[in-house]
Amino acid sequence: MATSPIELDHPQGKGLATGTLGLWGSTVIGLASTAPVYSLAATLGWVVLAVGAQAPIAFVLAFIPMLFIAFAYRELNNAVPDCGTTFTWGTKAFGPWVGWMGGWGVAVAGMVVLANLAQIAGIYFWSLFGDGSLADNAPLVTATGVVFIASMTWVSWRGVEIGERIQNILLGIQYLALAIFVIAALWQYFDGSAPNPTPFSWEWFNPLGFTDWSAFTEAVLLALFIYWGWDTCLALNEETKDPKRIPGRAALLTTVILLFTYVGVTVAAMMYAGLGDDATGLGNEAIADDFFLAVKDGLLGPFGWVLLVAVMISAVSSTQTTILPTARGTLSMAAYRALPKRFMTVHPRYKTPSFSTLVMGIVASLYYIGMTLISDNILQDSILSLGLAIAFYYAITGYASVWFFRRELFRSGRNLVYKGLLPLLGALMLTLAFVQSAIDMFDVDYGYTVLFGVGGTFVLGVGSLAFGVVLMLVWFMFSHSKPFFRGESLNADTEVLVPE
Repeated sequence: MATSPIELDHPQGKGLATGTLGLWGSTVIGLASTAPVYSLAATLGWVVLAVGAQAPIAFVLAFIPMLFIAFAYRELNNAVPDCGTTFTWGTKAFGPWVGWMGGWGVAVAGMVVLANLAQIAGIYFWSLFGDGSLADNAPLVTATGVVFIASMTWVSWRGVEIGERIQNILLGIQYLALAIFVIAALWQYFDGSAPNPTPFSWEWFNPLGFTDWSAFTEAVLLALFIYWGWDTCLALNEETKDPKRIPGRAALLTTVILLFTYVGVTVAAMMYAGLGDDATGLGNEAIADDFFLAVKDGLLGPFGWVLLVAVMISAVSSTQTTILPTARGTLSMAAYRALPKRFMTVHPRYKTPSFSTLVMGIVASLYYIGMTLISDNILQDSILSLGLAIAFYYAITGYASVWFFRRELFRSGRNLVYKGLLPLLGALMLTLAFVQSAIDMFDVDYGYTVLFGVGGTFVLGVGSLAFGVVLMLVWFMFSHSKPFFRGESLNADTEVLVPE
């Protein structure tokens, strides 16, 4: 389809601050978005409960679809370096309806996880005072979480450069804490003072060691969640010094660093605490929600607070970087008339998507407050359902790569592998993860609530995506949307709104 002659809102670009981020800055933001310390604290115990000693290989296997989709992001970004990412690429490959839903998948995942991150930041902040009982005060924690969202929204609104400087410090603290954890755990293992010293075994990396398919899929789905977030560096592609190359390289570098981080910490934790169900054992379901909290005193003694601070900083850091991709995604959608024009407002001085950023912060705060007032269990189930939205838009990106590049796949072996085969495999794996997740979530015993006679997690996960369909149809009824839905403002031949 030829590009329509209609006049786009920003024919020379979207007004963002170009040439701001280098490879290191993009990688830091990608790493910060995954909240590595918090992700490990909240997930490691559950993965071990699901598959026992096969936890390290579960993290490795979950890395594979992430890596394959990262190749899709890299190749699509090289061709179409637009901050709309999945929205833009999905629209160019499959048309406006699929593209719009891809953009919605990014937005809903960001909104839900912001509520979770804010709650964790609030809980850990008040855990540092007195006997920690203030962390059980729901109104206080909620208010604190909203303050964290507001603060990080301001940082995101203020500019990418100041955000990068802050993230360098926060990520450095996180990795310092993880290094302290690994060194202390291995030190106590080798001197025999660990609570349950467990010798390292290469069987931990045996992919054939899984004995239960359901447990295997549960572990991999959990591991998928903690890799999620690396794609933030792609949403900042228009603000990098080399938009066609740096973001894709940063995405690949981020996923590889995360792989070594998660596997290394997991191995150290298993050697230190073992797989039993004793007070600090990784097989103890009572501490699965936060392994670090359970071992901090025995591992670090009077310096146990270091791990608490690291988890809090991890959550706060990810709060800021999670706002970035959604704000830029909605900016791009507005530029191509897939959302109201107001969303494309860019701050004249700071060159950030000011309106989109503020809306993201406000909506996330209202969602967090609303879910807390209704039921904390519903909030927890909405967080458990997050994997559906993640798998949904990542899979769209993988399929989009195959279809967008379909005419050039067989021009070279490189094209076939990186633009076709690997993205397709990644998308198929994530589609399987989506279907298996939905089936598991349908069970009334999954999660914390039951809604309409089925698992509340299923209702919230599928319902949030379905709500996107409703919003899309509502927007379709407005005249300003017609160029987008007719394929005029954005199609396979449209030049992206990025200044060279």
